[in-house]
Amino acid sequence: MARYAHIVGWGMAVPQRVVTNHELAQFVDTSDEWIVTRTGIRERRVAGPQESVATLSIAAAEEALAVAGISPRDVDLILVATATPEHLFPATACLVQDALGASKAGAFDLLAACSGFIYALHMAAAAIRAGTHDIALVIGAETFSRIVNWRDRETCVLFGDGAGAVVLKGSEALGGVLASMIRADGSGGELLILPAGGSRMPISEAVVRDSCHFIRMNGREVFRFATRVMEKATREVVAQAGLCLEDVDLIVPHQANIRIIETAAKGLGLPMDRFFVNIDRYGNTSAASIPIALCEAVQQERLKPGDTVVMVAFGAGLTWAAAVVQWGMPLARPRPPWLERLARITRYLPAQLHSRTMRLWRRFDARMSRLLQREGE
Repeated sequence: MARYAHIVGWGMAVPQRVVTNHELAQFVDTSDEWIVTRTGIRERRVAGPQESVATLSIAAAEEALAVAGISPRDVDLILVATATPEHLFPATACLVQDALGASKAGAFDLLAACSGFIYALHMAAAAIRAGTHDIALVIGAETFSRIVNWRDRETCVLFGDGAGAVVLKGSEALGGVLASMIRADGSGGELLILPAGGSRMPISEAVVRDSCHFIRMNGREVFRFATRVMEKATREVVAQAGLCLEDVDLIVPHQANIRIIETAAKGLGLPMDRFFVNIDRYGNTSAASIPIALCEAVQQERLKPGDTVVMVAFGAGLTWAAAVVQWGMPLARPRPPWLERLARITRYLPAQLHSRTMRLWRRFDARMSRLLQREGE
């Protein structure tokens, strides 16, 4: 019997701070008109000192699990797609697993830049179809504000921070992820790159002096690449699903640049009202852009149960990816906000206590081992 991976929960989290184009123009040689005309962006969210990829991921995950009505203890796979992880290791996904109390879940990060969320969705759906996993939590989260040069108007005006998550659940009912594809072309890797911070170029005084720890982008070439693959990937994945463009109710593209989306729409011969766009309020949130857009599309009733939605993205690597999903119903019934807050406290407090207890136990165990070793000597 065939198995399908259905999206049964979704959630998003964005930082509180809003940075407008007018605010950027106070310290960068730019203007609101220049940014809006070239990108469609009017404002973006920027993480504060107490916000990070992990905190945003956890908040989005909690909301997605609440919508799904699924306990973290039933999740058996957590994937966090991010290019700005909390640390190189441990994986941000492991921090999410610990915070949620998902004691049965395997957890790892995935790096495919702005294509990352669809890459992770593709892998999680494959695991569910194979029968090795039943419930997966897929998160796209970024804090690009931490890796952009705020004096470089070519990049700092583009990016924002945020996180989005979906819960996938296996079922024999037809629907969910109908088709997906992932592609890469490493020959274009230098077109969008963070040169330093890895093993090839560790952080040093020279690296910081030369600003190699910030994003570098060939905007013209990335634009040309994006406009080509967005149309191509959309057509390919729709055909893979056995559908035609007329069967698609909504396209949720990566929110990188309004002109890229408009070019894709023109190439596909579709009106812009078939595309969901929120780049004006969030900018490019990389791997988080599509799950955030999905959540807002549901909120605005642009995406309803039974609809066929296409997600399509491109990113550094170079990478691109697309998926066709038949949208489903949330499993849980909506609850009053106060009741949901109470439920979250009772659900996640034990996870926090367990995490602290395990940390204390490891310290105690290490000290006892040292004492016993000394006595043995």
